[in-house]
Amino acid sequence: MKHIEGGVCAAKGFKAGGTHCGIRNNKNKNDLAMIVSDQQCAAAAVYTKNKVQAAPIAITKKHISNGYAKAIICNSGNANTCAPNGEEIANQVCELTGKVVGIDASDIIVASTGVIGEEISFEPFETGIPKLARELTYQGSKEAASGIMTTDTIEKEIAIDFELGGKQCAIGGIAKGSGMIHPNMATLLSFITTDVSISPKMLQKALSEDVKDTYNQLSVDGDTSTNDMVTVLANGLAGNKIIDCNGEEFIQFVKALREVTAHLTKKLAEDGEGASKLIICKVTDANDVEVARKISKSVVSSNLFKAAMFGEDANWGRVLCAIGYAPGEFSAENIDVKMSSKLGEVIVCKGSRYFDHSEKVAAKVLSAKEINIDISMNEGSESAMAWGCDLTYDYVKINGDYRS
Repeated sequence: MKHIEGGVCAAKGFKAGGTHCGIRNNKNKNDLAMIVSDQQCAAAAVYTKNKVQAAPIAITKKHISNGYAKAIICNSGNANTCAPNGEEIANQVCELTGKVVGIDASDIIVASTGVIGEEISFEPFETGIPKLARELTYQGSKEAASGIMTTDTIEKEIAIDFELGGKQCAIGGIAKGSGMIHPNMATLLSFITTDVSISPKMLQKALSEDVKDTYNQLSVDGDTSTNDMVTVLANGLAGNKIIDCNGEEFIQFVKALREVTAHLTKKLAEDGEGASKLIICKVTDANDVEVARKISKSVVSSNLFKAAMFGEDANWGRVLCAIGYAPGEFSAENIDVKMSSKLGEVIVCKGSRYFDHSEKVAAKVLSAKEINIDISMNEGSESAMAWGCDLTYDYVKINGDYRS
């Protein structure tokens, strides 16, 4: 596998683009994105577990219930959640998109992100969708990535090239998310495309398993969004023999998918609202993989711990505290904790007790932009990782003034 350029357009037969249509007040920011495949695609998706869900989620679930789709349309600036006309607007968006790109409305995945609880108008879409459809290109991934951003400070995209059955394949993705990130399925929004030939059933299996160790292990602020959605479209244009069961080629596809989703997960954590540091927590020697997942995510979700990382304070007691309230059956009597970065490393806890260390060295380690928290549970062989960021003054500033 090798990293290549192109994002969601790296795979054969995918066009994309982004434009400003008037949903957002800032005319310098795109607020509409579209991805269209030249050929019908196997489709898979995972969604938020929040009981309050955006209207586009209901429409998308209905549209890909047969396992297929051909296009994605997404707006930013308004979440289309709890809007009085939400589903009507989402349906109209799909109908107009289908009309201008020449496909059935039921073959379209629709998504929204932005402010929750505000009425959404169809007017911006009426001019924006036809304009965007005319501007789609096979190099338009970056424009699409910008069209789904809200408080994100950078576009998030990746693509990789790999081989399956003697055929060159590609898989690429874009994602958005900066705040309101504490998923129970994936992250705010992420769209992945591939030219691999794979059945809808196996594509869904790959995605559903993957998110357990990637997007589900991400936390910025502990808030699970109403709009979370991750989708994968696979159009088969690479020409490989269709993957319709478990086997070596399915394993290779899963590895390629993981390369994409893990990269995007890390980028989402790095770009957390107001964040100054990326935190990567790895739990090893656990008695169960699900326990390892829950412990690592509990640590990166702890506001007290996140605040300590912002202050470059090696307050390892907050790590133990977060471990202690993580769900699952495990012993908290023999835990080791190490903090490290490119500036060095420091062991702060051995056997769940204080381990003599230099506070000065620890502060230097934690002054880096990327911090690793390594936790050994010393009672098994399972491991897991989670991604998060520090909690800064800017997070409060951004969310205290979000709607303006």
